Amino acid sequence: MEQDSRIYIAGHRGLLGSALVRRCQAHGYGNLRVRTHRELDLCDHRATDAFFAQERPEYVFMAAARVGGILANQTLAAEFIYTNLMIETSVIEAARRHGVKRLIFFGSTCTYPRECAQPMREELIFTGPVEPTSEAYATAKMAGMKLCQYYNAQYGTEFLTVIPATLYGPNDNFDPSAGHVLSALMRRFHEAKLAAQQGGAATPVTIWGTGAPRREFLYVDDLAEACILVANLPSQDLPTLFRPPHYALNIGTGEDSSIRDLADLIRAVVGYPGNLAFDTSKPDGAPRKLLDSSRVASIGWRPTVSLQEGLRRTYCWYTAEQA
Repeated sequence: MEQDSRIYIAGHRGLLGSALVRRCQAHGYGNLRVRTHRELDLCDHRATDAFFAQERPEYVFMAAARVGGILANQTLAAEFIYTNLMIETSVIEAARRHGVKRLIFFGSTCTYPRECAQPMREELIFTGPVEPTSEAYATAKMAGMKLCQYYNAQYGTEFLTVIPATLYGPNDNFDPSAGHVLSALMRRFHEAKLAAQQGGAATPVTIWGTGAPRREFLYVDDLAEACILVANLPSQDLPTLFRPPHYALNIGTGEDSSIRDLADLIRAVVGYPGNLAFDTSKPDGAPRKLLDSSRVASIGWRPTVSLQEGLRRTYCWYTAEQA
């Protein structure tokens, strides 16, 4: 990407999109094209095509998506699959029609089989059933990956799928009923701390499931840096990284934590003196999700923000927003 390249960041107000804006600006990319959902509904194919015709973006980061935790995935499955499929087909087809040079599509660890060899290698996608609690979202993401694969094969595009570890950071969704586990826990610990400071008892914070599942967490600005690197790769390097059978690239830290250990870390960062409680009547989700990120490491990318430091930064941002 040149410094004056026209870069469209879809979903620029969300967790990932806002990080992409921050990091692109830090690298001197000043020609960013963004639209709010009110200004452009990406489920509307005609409106999306008109936007691409007017703005002519050269590079696209597809950070717009309908996302959420286990509860949201279970209760809004139809909305998750419909909205994500509509966004993907609208943006990818418009990018093809209007000559986008390179598009970065964001897959998900949910696309890997529930019972998957660890760490998860890119070629293992589509080799077994996915986790049922996130099946609708995973199905939409797998469709997006295949769209990119087939468009590249038929039209010669460079529409690249990256699969990040579980993301967190500023602008995450901290709604306990709709957010992912890390942000939802952070909010619950924070509210429990406030209640205790106001004279209440330091009651246990309840966590869904057993606490045994293991997850890999990636600070969102680290992912944004990796994506800028991928967007700048020479075309001749792409076949080595994005190779058959699934043409995707994992981006993770190489380390995972149990949900119990994560909760302990968040409790310490928040400064909450109470205990943990586990509601084992609720689902755990997939037992483990650890990515094999050796391919992205081979081009020189490494995460720079540890989990503890990332939690500290995220909590500082969250409390500043609540002030």
